[in-house]
Amino acid sequence: MNKLIRVSTPSRLCLFGEHQDYLNLEVVATAINLRFFAAISPRQDRLINILIRDSRLDRLDSVNDQGLYEETMIDLDQPIEYKAKRDYLRSTVQVLLRAGCQLSGYDIKLDSQIPIGKGMCSSSTMIVVLIKALLEAIGHHEKNNPEQIAEWAFQAEVAEFNEPGGKMDHFTSALGGLVHLDFSSGLAIRKLETKLQGCFILFDTLDQKDTTRVLAEAKKPAEEALEQLRPYGIENIRDFISQPENKKLLEHLDTMHRGKLDAQINNYRILREGLSLLTSGQMDDQRLGALISEHHVQLRDGLGISTAKIDAILERAISLGAYGGKINGSGGGGCCFVYAHRSYADKILKAAEDMGFPARVLEQDTGVRKDDSYAL
Repeated sequence: MNKLIRVSTPSRLCLFGEHQDYLNLEVVATAINLRFFAAISPRQDRLINILIRDSRLDRLDSVNDQGLYEETMIDLDQPIEYKAKRDYLRSTVQVLLRAGCQLSGYDIKLDSQIPIGKGMCSSSTMIVVLIKALLEAIGHHEKNNPEQIAEWAFQAEVAEFNEPGGKMDHFTSALGGLVHLDFSSGLAIRKLETKLQGCFILFDTLDQKDTTRVLAEAKKPAEEALEQLRPYGIENIRDFISQPENKKLLEHLDTMHRGKLDAQINNYRILREGLSLLTSGQMDDQRLGALISEHHVQLRDGLGISTAKIDAILERAISLGAYGGKINGSGGGGCCFVYAHRSYADKILKAAEDMGFPARVLEQDTGVRKDDSYAL
């Protein structure tokens, strides 16, 4: 490698299927033009020196005008030992080494437009872009294979630390565009060609969230409920959609498990309606927004993962003309978004500013890629 290599990968919005990927169901998500960037150059030793934008710059409107970075050094001549519970930079290098990648010394600088800890998959995109940078640097044959990059990213973030998350973030970021991911039998990927005419407006509530805790509290009750109904022939949430009469079996569950599972059933029904709309060739922006809002109601009332701030932001934006909106990510804080006609964007942004919340208009974007240059 004779020169600096630059790469980037997008964040994502989950339109439908929040909290469904780990139940072997489906997700409809879109990559957005809020990106994580990496610049990599060779060293003459066996050290990987990583500078990453300071984690205190965690807001949607944060700008690193003072050049604040945190440093991680990985010595390839020593066994990799994790220094923290989720040491994703080291786990990424570890996963690539296990896969047979012949790494050597590099200087890597990581920058991001993505708010940290807000449900915008900042950690997943960091790993995806780091893998892409390292593969480009060594000229690896998988450097242009987004599916392999996503799978290695999942291993580095989730499998390596036995976390409860799924694969939506890694695959949506790496693939880009609007995607339908079906996890019923491994992973089936379908890229949707629908070009949305409206825009997305993202809001940062400024509240951090505990992603792994929220995931566990949503995932475990649903899995327990399905297990309790297994003697009655229930194998999957799809069984309640294909045979609606199975809903009566929810009476065998206690109130908590019944409420959680019912919300997941409704979320899957909403996903199927949303997917049908997006693939119908007859796009209806108002209907799309209404379905996104229906999804939020289930996340709020059924899974209990919304917050008062999120609900207030969404209510205000919809009152100003947005088609609909929802929480983004696992919940319990973080970001939310609305889908709106472009003509309403300015007044919705102004309302968010008046409420004290950073906001930004976003578009669909491409996946992980090599860049000739980039501007933060």
